[in-house]
Amino acid sequence: MSRIVAGRLSGRIIKVPPKGTRPTSERVRESLFGVLEHWGAIADANVLDLYAGSGALGFEALSRGARAATLVESSPAAARLIAANASALGVQDLTLVAQQRAESFAATPPPRKWDLVFIDPPYDVSAAQVNALLGALDGAIAADGIVVVERDGHSPAPAWPQAWNALRMREYGTTTMHIAEIPAADPAHAD
Repeated sequence: MSRIVAGRLSGRIIKVPPKGTRPTSERVRESLFGVLEHWGAIADANVLDLYAGSGALGFEALSRGARAATLVESSPAAARLIAANASALGVQDLTLVAQQRAESFAATPPPRKWDLVFIDPPYDVSAAQVNALLGALDGAIAADGIVVVERDGHSPAPAWPQAWNALRMREYGTTTMHIAEIPAADPAHAD
């Protein structure tokens, strides 16, 4: 079990899959979302959570004022659990659960560009796979959009697409968060 850290759903329980996922800890979520709120990245955001696991990152964003969240998870059991969590939290109308691989989801143009993207793959997903996923998302993220990649502390930093700006890298024990912004001046990301 995990809890929503802050916002209108603060303290509510999120069930986590019994195996095969590594939920972002409450401490890491609290710190990360504090930074994102300070930057104004959450309010009214269209959120994408790839490798969603329990959906904790997407639900935390909704709790703090995001407009909608798309939660992508390849495991059928985990995707069902995400849908059950959305229902239990009363955010099913703000949540789309896509049961498919992150790579195939990213290859399909979204109906609306993403404002905030979380990429939290299993640690055994290679840096090359993460970089390919970032490349596939280039052009699908809104100007001034934020991308957060969670990796094992021993993994190399992501190779951000050329126009993206690396903003921050933060270590939390064995977890490292890498954050980039898509600049407003990049015409490929204009709405």
